[in-house]
Amino acid sequence: MKKIPMRMCVVTRERYQKQDLIRIVKDKYDNVFVDTTGKQNGKGAYIKKDISVLKKAKDNKILDRVLETNISNEIYDELEKIIGE
Repeated sequence: MKKIPMRMCVVTRERYQKQDLIRIVKDKYDNVFVDTTGKQNGKGAYIKKDISVLKKAKDNKILDRVLETNISNEIYDELEKIIGE
C-alpha cells in the first residue's frame, strides 16, 4: 500500500492530501508564483482548493506573512482561476 503525502493548509491549519491543496512558492530571488507541479525549489505554502479559504487568505494577508513578502493580486487571480476549474 502506497503512502499518501499529507500537507497542512496555512489558512485552516488542517492536514489534507497533497493533491487537495495548491502550493505557492517564493524562490531565492523573492519571486512568488503558483507551483502546479509541487516540485519547484523555494519556500512553499499550501492552501486548500476552496474559494472561501482563498478569500480568507487574501483578507487576512496570511500568505504575505507565511512567505514573508507581498503577494500581488495576479497570484490571487491565478489561484481563483485554478480553484474554479
